[in-house]
Amino acid sequence: MYREGMDEPAWLDEHELSAWQAFLATGAIINRLVEQQLKDDSGLSHSQYEVLVRLADAPDGELRMTELAGAAFTSKSGLTYQVAQLEKAGLVRRRACPTDVRGVIASLTDEGWAVLRAAAPGHAALVRELFVSGLSREEFAGFAAGLSALLGRLSVHAG
Repeated sequence: MYREGMDEPAWLDEHELSAWQAFLATGAIINRLVEQQLKDDSGLSHSQYEVLVRLADAPDGELRMTELAGAAFTSKSGLTYQVAQLEKAGLVRRRACPTDVRGVIASLTDEGWAVLRAAAPGHAALVRELFVSGLSREEFAGFAAGLSALLGRLSVHAG
């Protein structure tokens, strides 16, 4: 909020505002299309697909819920909800951690592995089409470097 006597905020210039609006629109469109593709092909939401991928990347296909929360791009309550939905569908199982009574371990079931293997090729193809192929190799390299720089800077704020 601007008050008299305060310094004027550093408003975005036309180029910065245009880039910001393009970033928001692009992200929204890609998210919508990826969400729809995953729903159509596998019945998974993007958040659920992400949980399955994170578990698949972990040793033995399992992680403590706290580790999964740290790796996932969703809130802890959102993660708990998604894991519960995946558990109901038989794709994930949860069990008590044998070394910590407060800990819970989530792991992929055989069905979870199968659903992920079936969903991954279509997902990868769509991500390539929407995210990678629209830019030249040079443009993509610069874009990827810029995103990495931003992510590194923002990670300290993500908590």
